[in-house]
Amino acid sequence: MWCSAVAADHVKIPELLAPAGGMEQLKAAVRFGADAVYLATDRFGMRQRAINFTMDELSEAVRFAHEAGVSVHVTCNILMYDSDIVQLPEYFEALDEMGVDALIIGDLGAAALARKHAPHIALHVSTQASVANAEAARVWQDLGASRIVLARELSLDQIAELRHKLPSDLELEAFVHGAMCMAISGRCLISSYLTGRSGNRGHCTQPCRWNYKAMSTAVAADGSSVSGACDLPEALPSLLLEEEKRPGEFFELEQDTYGSFIMNAKDLNMLAHVRELADIGVDSLKIEGRNKKAFYVATVVNAYRHVLDGADPSAFADELLTVSHRPYGTGFYFGMAPQAPTYDGYEQTCLHVADVLDARIIGDQAYELTVRCRNRFSEGDELEVLAPKAQLFSVTVKDLAWLGESVDESMPPVAQAVAIANRANETGLYRFRTTSWVEPGSYLRRRQFRRSARSGC
Repeated sequence: MWCSAVAADHVKIPELLAPAGGMEQLKAAVRFGADAVYLATDRFGMRQRAINFTMDELSEAVRFAHEAGVSVHVTCNILMYDSDIVQLPEYFEALDEMGVDALIIGDLGAAALARKHAPHIALHVSTQASVANAEAARVWQDLGASRIVLARELSLDQIAELRHKLPSDLELEAFVHGAMCMAISGRCLISSYLTGRSGNRGHCTQPCRWNYKAMSTAVAADGSSVSGACDLPEALPSLLLEEEKRPGEFFELEQDTYGSFIMNAKDLNMLAHVRELADIGVDSLKIEGRNKKAFYVATVVNAYRHVLDGADPSAFADELLTVSHRPYGTGFYFGMAPQAPTYDGYEQTCLHVADVLDARIIGDQAYELTVRCRNRFSEGDELEVLAPKAQLFSVTVKDLAWLGESVDESMPPVAQAVAIANRANETGLYRFRTTSWVEPGSYLRRRQFRRSARSGC
C-alpha cells in the first residue's frame, strides 16, 4: 500500500484519466473513480468507430461530469486537412461555451485556432504529436500548451529526464493501460494502404492484428501455395506474406518461422508500476479504450482507482484479467515493447451478464434488482457484483422475471417468471430478488473463461 508513502514523500497522486466512447462509458468512468474523461464528438477524433457524442450530447456529458467534479477533455487530434481546419473556429467556440476543460490537439494549425477561438479551454498536446524531448515540449508550451501527452515510445528513465528539464507548470500525461500500436505513437499508414481507411483520420482497421501466411518466393512463383509458416524450412532467404482475407495479394519480407502475427503488440498494463510513474512526476495516467464498452471502462478504472488510493496492486491484478484483453506487457517503459508473435486474439476470465438499473428494499435483508441483460444468466446463478467504491461480493438470482412491454404507458411492464434471462428478448429487462443491496450503476458478471484467438505454429 503506497498511499502513506505518497503522503510521506509528498508525491502528488496523478490524475486518473478514463476513455468515454459514449455516455454509458462516461457514466461508468465517473462512478468508478476517474478524475477526468476524454472523449470525442462525431468529428476530429481518432476513434470514429466509437459511439462518440453529438454536440447536444456533449453538453449533457460536460454537465454530468462537472457535477461529479470530473474534467472533460475533448480529442481533436486527427490528421487535419484544409477542409477540417475551416470548420474549427465555430467548433472550438461551441466547445468553449459548453465549458469543456481541455482540448487534445496534435496539429499546429488546430492549436493556433484553439488558442484564438477557445481561450478558456486548456490545450493538451496529443500523443499524435510524438513529443519525446524537452525542446519540443517547450515549443508547445510557448504556443499555449499546459500539458504534453507523451510519445508512447518513451521509457521511465526518459520521462524522468524530461520531467527534470521541464518547468513544473507543464504537465505530463502518460498511457498506462490498453491497446498498443505498432506505429510511432499511433501514426500508421498500413490501414490506409490496405483498405483506404486511414488510422490517422480515426478509421483504423487494425491490420497489424490480422493473420498472415508466409510462403517462399519460389513456391509462389510456380503458382502453388503453402498453408502457413509451419510447413516452411527453419529459415528462408525471402518470404511472401498473404493476409488470409486477401488471397493473391503478396507482401515480401525476410524473417524466420517463429510466428505469423508479426506486428501483434501486447496490451499495456502498468497497474503494478503506478508508484514509479508518480515518483518521476507524471501528472496524469491515461487508460486507452474509447472503442471499449462501459463494463470494460468500469473494471479498469476501478482497479487503477483502488491502487492509486493505496491498495496493493497485486490485490487488483486479476481484475484486469476479467475483461477482454490481449496478452499484457509494459510497453516501452522498461525496454522494447513486447510482441505476441504466436498468438492473436482476446481472452477474459469473466462474462458481463447484466447492468443494474434500479434497486429497492422489499423486506428485512430482501432486495429487488432491475437489470438489463447483456449475456445469458439463469435462476439460481451466483453472480459477482462490480460496484462503485466497494469490494467485490456475490448475489444469487432468485425469482427471476422478465419485464415485458407495457400495454399502457401509465402501467408498469408485466413481469413474467422465467428460468433464463436472454438479452434477445424484446426489452432485455429483468427483475430478481437478492439478500444483498446492490448499488444502481453496478455490473453483474459470471466467472467464465472465454478466448477468441488463433495461435501461430
